[in-house]
Amino acid sequence: MKKGGMLLMLMMAGVLPAWAQCAMCRTTLENNVSNGDIGIAAGINTGILYLFFAPYLAIGVIAFFWYRTSKRNAQAQLAKRTLAG
Repeated sequence: MKKGGMLLMLMMAGVLPAWAQCAMCRTTLENNVSNGDIGIAAGINTGILYLFFAPYLAIGVIAFFWYRTSKRNAQAQLAKRTLAG
């Protein structure tokens, strides 16, 4: 239970700076768009999408290699059983 509480506190501490950053980005975007400059807004939106998809892409690559390795190991085990039996 002690480890779970520490993990929860660590996760909560990591979220607080993210809220402050979002407010700053929003203010910057609102000021630039109201002045007619939408280029910065498009760049920040692209960056947000990049940060959103990067973890999912990394998990997908790891899952693919894990699946491929486990499939090869299963085939090797089957080949061993076939030769031994």
